[in-house]
This record gives sequence, C-alpha cells and structure tokens, in this order.
Amino acid sequence: MPAVLNALRAQLERGPGERIVLESEAGSTSAGQLLERVEALSKLLQTRGAATIGLLCDNSVEWVVADLACQFQGLRLVPLPTFFSDGQLQYVLAAAGVDTLVYDRTSAPRIASLPAVTHADTAACEGLELRPLTVAGEAAMPPATAKLTFTSGSTGQPKGVCLATAQCLRVARSLGQVIDIRSPRHLCALPLSTLLENIAGIYLPLLMGGCSLVYSAASMGMAGSSGVQPAEFLRAIEQRQPETMILVPQLLSLIDSAISGGWQAPQSLRFVAVGGGRVAPAVVERCRAAGFPVYEGYGLSECASVVSLNTPRAEQAATSGRVLPHVQVEVDRGELLVSGNTFLGYLNQPESWGASQVRTGDLGRLDDQGYLRVEGRCKNVLVSSYGRNISPEWVESELQASGPIQQAVVLGDGMPYCSALIWAAPTAGEQLIQQQIDEVNRGLPDYARVRRWQRLQEPMTVRNGLLTDNGRPRRNAIASTCSELIEQLYGEPQECKLI
Repeated sequence: MPAVLNALRAQLERGPGERIVLESEAGSTSAGQLLERVEALSKLLQTRGAATIGLLCDNSVEWVVADLACQFQGLRLVPLPTFFSDGQLQYVLAAAGVDTLVYDRTSAPRIASLPAVTHADTAACEGLELRPLTVAGEAAMPPATAKLTFTSGSTGQPKGVCLATAQCLRVARSLGQVIDIRSPRHLCALPLSTLLENIAGIYLPLLMGGCSLVYSAASMGMAGSSGVQPAEFLRAIEQRQPETMILVPQLLSLIDSAISGGWQAPQSLRFVAVGGGRVAPAVVERCRAAGFPVYEGYGLSECASVVSLNTPRAEQAATSGRVLPHVQVEVDRGELLVSGNTFLGYLNQPESWGASQVRTGDLGRLDDQGYLRVEGRCKNVLVSSYGRNISPEWVESELQASGPIQQAVVLGDGMPYCSALIWAAPTAGEQLIQQQIDEVNRGLPDYARVRRWQRLQEPMTVRNGLLTDNGRPRRNAIASTCSELIEQLYGEPQECKLI
C-alpha cells in the first residue's frame, strides 16, 4: 500500500479519537473518512478499467481522494490545471492518452464541451464524476510513471514530466526532515495541480500527522493562475490560522504590500515557503521583520519539485537555501545540474528517459556550506553590445521589490543599454515610477541599469499569453506583442560611453 495511505491507517490504529486530516468548506475529514472515500473511488475506477486518469478539479477533499485512489490502484494520474485553455486541455488529454476524466461538478460544463469526451456511461462518486474518453493513440511513457505533471513553459505546448510515486514521496520526506514541524496545519494557497502544492501541501502533512486545508480557489480570493483579490486572500489566512503555506513571488509581493499598509500575519504561522521565481532579498527581509516567517527555496518539476530550501535552522540571506538531503547539485559552466531524484523522462520522448542528471537551464552558484544562489535562466542572459552579460531576472526582481512597480521585463540583448517594460499601480504617476527606477539603478552596476522604460497598458497574465502558469514572463511572446513599445525604447540613438 502507498506510504501516504499507510500513514493514514497508522493513525487509525493508534486508538480512538481520529485525527482530522483535511479541512474544507464542506467541513472536516478524518483519516478514517478519507480512507473510506479513497477505497470507494478506487473500486469504481477498477471496475471501469481505467488506466490513465485526467483530474480536473478545484482544491477540495475530492481532489485529494482522486489522487490517493490512483495511488491505491496503481493508475497514472494527470492533474489538469483549471486555468489551462481548452486547447491546452485537449492537447494534454490526447498526448497523455487519458482514458478517463475525473472532475467536480463545477467543471462539468467545461468538460462537456471538449471534443474527446463521450456523452454516455457517466458515473459518480461522492462529489466527483467520471467520464470515458475516446483515446486517439497510445502515449509513450516510462513504465513506472504514476504522475504526469504538465507545465506550460515559456513557449509551445505544455510538456509532460513523468514521475514515480516514490520520487514525489522522497521530496515530501526530505522537506519534513528539514522543516521539522510536527503535525503541520497547512493552508493550500496554490492549485493542487501544481506539483509543489500537491507534494508539500498534501503528502507532507499526511505523512507527518498534520492537516491540509483545501479550500476552493474562490474562497481563497483566487481566480485562474494569476488573479487574486488581496482582501479576500488576506482574510482567508486570518480566518484559517495555518502554520505553514507555500507562495509564489507575486503572492509574497501582495503580503509585502499588505504589511506596509499595517496588516499583521496571524501568530499561528511558523513557516512559509516561497518559490517559482526570483525574489528580491529586500522583500524577504521586510516580511520577516514584520513577523511573516517566509523562506525562499528552489525547485523544478524534473526533480519532483523542491531541490533547495532555507529553513529556520539553516538560512542564508539572498540564497535559495541549502540543497536538500535527497539530491546533489553541481555547476557546469554556470548551469545548475541536479542528480539524486531525477524524473523518469518526458512524455512521448523516449530519448529523454532514464537520465541520471538534470540540466536545469538555470544559472547559479553553490557555496561551501551548500547554499544555492540561483541567478536566472541560461537562455535569458542578455549580452549587451559592449559584451556585458546581464541576467534580466536579477534586475526585474530589484525593480519589483518595492514601490509602485508590480511587473517588469528587462530588455537589452545586443543593445548598448538595458530598458524595461513596466506595469505599475494605476494610481502611480510616471515621476514616482522613475524615482523607483532611479533608486534601483543606484544599487546596480552601470551596465545593468535601466536607461529607458515604457509603461504597459495592462498587466501581463496567463490569460493574455504573456506569463507562464507559474508567473514567469514569456519573453518571446512579450517581444512580439510589445514590439512597437520596444522599438521606441531603442529607436533613438543614445549617448552611451564604453565602460
């Protein structure tokens, strides 16, 4: 039996007074109740001959039940992000050879509109519906594949990362070892289709006798992958009194702004991880000084999420933390290479299967104490016309660290100076934006300073195609969409001296 289910059974065997393991709008769910629901769904999946399951569901007890039922039956699970477009969903279903869709009632209208869905032989099981799919062909994946996580990436169609259950649980146990919070009460702020939240927000608490708070996106103030109602999000944290959370940089920026406005984090919070993109050290410092216990980490799907993490017991400012015990990191010509818990391979790409090491595509350094400094993406490095190498993520994180600038994309490859596209608070005047840029420039080397900028008329989002699903800029799409603005940034000759 899978380790998470064994942990639930062990709780039942300890005697009366069942521990609550899940909490949602529907109430509390005990270990025994969760096991009963998992067994019921697993039997239904078995009788229907399911092999590869697509799961389209909001954060909920039902999501967890479906995940664990697939583990119980040894089925392949494909978590489907609810913010994927219909085209992306259709692509994933076909590429992965999904033969059964499991979804909640709120997703039913969307499911019915997908061409691959048949309209007969539907089954239901405690808040979930099951539908067979017409499978066009057999998907090629490594034999031990238990979970396929799809990331939208920066270009092209979503890419399927194949993982074994053991790889995911290895990360959960390693995190439990370094965080060392017994029976954590964890609030899931990210979609459970996000691998990091799935592993650290569900598997970790269940393995450690904790409780996962799996409230719907709407009740958390969320809409899609990048929309958030700040007041609702903050209220959810206050009301639910979690001990642990996971945030992406944009949500941490929201917290930072709220703290500046007088918001106080609940005393219950003990550990908040932030990852998915570069975070300015100043933001972390301000939040920590105000009592918000945030710690930066680094990971990628090809390593089953987390690779390194700062913790209360081992922390170094301006780093992504110490490399976790279950992996090893080395640096090759500036690129980070990870071994020890590498993925099985990419879906439908047999040539990628069985690799013992992952080339991350990330630039970074590893110090003598095992702390990792991630400096940007190899492919994003700007080389100025004076031969200077500049990581745009570095400058962008500084611009977004405080003040009115909420989003920034730094440009300048092959050019004599750096420029930026800026999305700022609508109430901020251009003089205030320029003051912030001037302040940031004073802390940068001259070759990385932003000399010119243009203001965007709307924010960059997943919906308009300018952000990936984890909030990173799609630089090629931005260059195409904003070509006229970029031309204005470099359209007039500038007086630049050789440095």
